[in-house]
Amino acid sequence: MARMKFLCDSERCIECNGCVTACKNANETEWGIQRRRVVTIDDGEPNETSISVACMHCTDAPCMAVCPTDCFYQTDDGIVLHDKDLCIGCGYCLFACPFGAPQFPQEEAFGERGKMDKCTFCAGGPEEDPVRQKELYGANRIAEGKLPLCAEMCSTKALLAGDAQVVSDIFRERVVYRGHKDGAWSAVTPGEMSEEEMAVRAEAFATDASSPVIAKA
Repeated sequence: MARMKFLCDSERCIECNGCVTACKNANETEWGIQRRRVVTIDDGEPNETSISVACMHCTDAPCMAVCPTDCFYQTDDGIVLHDKDLCIGCGYCLFACPFGAPQFPQEEAFGERGKMDKCTFCAGGPEEDPVRQKELYGANRIAEGKLPLCAEMCSTKALLAGDAQVVSDIFRERVVYRGHKDGAWSAVTPGEMSEEEMAVRAEAFATDASSPVIAKA
C-alpha cells in the first residue's frame, strides 16, 4: 500500500501562502489554528528560501510516542490522525514534534489549551458522521479520491503530496534536470552535464514522466 507524504521543493516556493489559504478554506479551522504555514529563512537576503510546513505524517511519529492518552493513530497509508475525544490538551505532542505541527486554540497550560488540532492530510478523522467529522477535523478529500487542497492549489507545484515513491521520483527528476547527475545524492554542481545527459538520467529516475505535475526545473 502507498505511504502518503508531503514534500516542499524550496527551489519553487515563492512564499505566496496559497497553500495556507487553501488549507484554511478546505478545513474551516477556528481562529488561531493554522495547520499549514510558510517559513522563510534569510528573508530579504540573496539566498532567501521559503518552505511550506505542516504535519509531515512521520512513519515513526514522535507525537504518537509521547501522547499519554494515545489519541494519535496511523492509517494503513501512513497518515497520522488523532481523536479529539481522547485529547486532554497536555501539549506533549507539540514539544515532541520537530515541525511544530500540533496547534492549540488557547495558550493556557494543560487542559486549558483546548483540544489539539493539526493537519490531517485532508483525510478527516475517526468520526463516522460526515457532518460531525467535517466540523471537528475538516475535509476528507482522501475518501473522495483527491489530494490535499494545499498541494492541488500550489501555483508553482512546489508542494507535492501523494504516494511517497511517486513524490520522490518527481522531485528526483527535477533535481536531475537542475544538474545533479545522481539525483541530488552527489556533489556534482549544475553545468557539469549536457542537457542530453540530464534528460536521459531524468527519464531513468522518473516512474511517470507523463505526470502533469512533473516539471523540468
